Amino acid sequence: MSIEVYLKEQNQNILDKLFGLLRIPSISAKPEHKNDMQKAAEYWKNILIEAGADKAEIYQTNGNPIVYAEKIIHHSLPTVLVYAHYDVMPAEPFELWETQPFEPTIKHDKIYARGADDDKGQGFMHAVAFEYLVKTNQLKCNVKFMIEGEEEIGSPSMIKWCYEHKEMLKADVILVSDTGMIAADTPSITAGLRGLTYLQIEVTGPNRDLHSGLFGGAVANPLNVLCKIIASMQDDNGKITIPGFYNDVLEYTDEQRKLINQIPFNEENYKKSLGIKELWGEKGYTTIERTGIRPTLDLCGIWGGYTGEGSKTVLPSKAYAKLSSRIVPYQQHEKIGKLIKDYILSIAPPTVSVSVEILHGGQPYVTPLDLPALDAARKALFDVYGKEPLPTMSGGSIPIIATFEEILGLKSVLMGFGLESDAIHSPNENYPLQNFYNGIKSIVKFYEYFSKTT
Repeated sequence: MSIEVYLKEQNQNILDKLFGLLRIPSISAKPEHKNDMQKAAEYWKNILIEAGADKAEIYQTNGNPIVYAEKIIHHSLPTVLVYAHYDVMPAEPFELWETQPFEPTIKHDKIYARGADDDKGQGFMHAVAFEYLVKTNQLKCNVKFMIEGEEEIGSPSMIKWCYEHKEMLKADVILVSDTGMIAADTPSITAGLRGLTYLQIEVTGPNRDLHSGLFGGAVANPLNVLCKIIASMQDDNGKITIPGFYNDVLEYTDEQRKLINQIPFNEENYKKSLGIKELWGEKGYTTIERTGIRPTLDLCGIWGGYTGEGSKTVLPSKAYAKLSSRIVPYQQHEKIGKLIKDYILSIAPPTVSVSVEILHGGQPYVTPLDLPALDAARKALFDVYGKEPLPTMSGGSIPIIATFEEILGLKSVLMGFGLESDAIHSPNENYPLQNFYNGIKSIVKFYEYFSKTT
């Protein structure tokens, strides 16, 4: 039976299982969803057992559970270690969703739900491809799965778990679908990921909220101070002003930059899709370079004072902000986090007290273009799409990928099928059905070619 016939016959069953997973609000950032994390792990365990795994287990950690499963055909055969995550981002703001975020809906040939792309939909493709290969007796290599529930908060429990289970996790390569492709008809392979440092700032002024008329002009406003601090960290040309920030940045040659910019990109369509009139970024670099090979510093959230309806003339006691810095090869997230923290504290005025907490981070990652498993992915994508896939540098981060290489000594192949229009981390997250099915077909083909590499 071909994969096309299998998908047609099993279509409703496949979607029913995926929708069951999508209905679980497994939001790792919110403690109140602790039970949902366990529920999602148990759901994944059952999925993998039904798909044909020899065994599947749930490992409890200090954080959220990790699901491990394996199918060992023969110890002499190569082994693929599949990585995915079942946790999702919070769904707020709810009022901007056109559907219920945890009630999956198909419209316009897309699945709408939180996690539809990132990463339940993409992760589930691997379960379907695996089940097909097992049931049709076409699996010619060993397969292991590790599905975690903390990727969206930096994978804090995975590090210890990987160290403790290095022997169990032995493999030849890690296969991941948690990235994107250039366009629905243009396949690509992510050859690199930016790293991440994430921080939170707290600015404290008076010991209570004050009347802005009686005290304004006499007492420093923590929100005003916070805004000045943030604004000082980047100049009008998009360059980050923190001393030493660019010291370790990998600078690409003119020839390398030329190759990077060969990726198809339509600036007008890009702006239109985002609803903006003009683009902005570090001067001297293209949009493709800014989002792939250059580091960034962004304000992700700011709050304090009164934010309800109407007016309240208040000078707030406290102000807060969350910052993310995307880093590139040779930068280290610990070093960058400390640079940012030290800079903020150094410019904090004596009229307020400022504290900075580094919440989490991860290293950048690069996949060698001559990796045999990468060639298997290239051939698989060519077979499905009829086009040679292009290597891309992703602006996103999967912090644990670099850690896998450090702990397990394994390279990762990042074969993702998401699109920019999928709105991951945003309201109305979606995943085109075409990408979902093509992803399954590509993964099946990957195993076919990978099995012949050793």
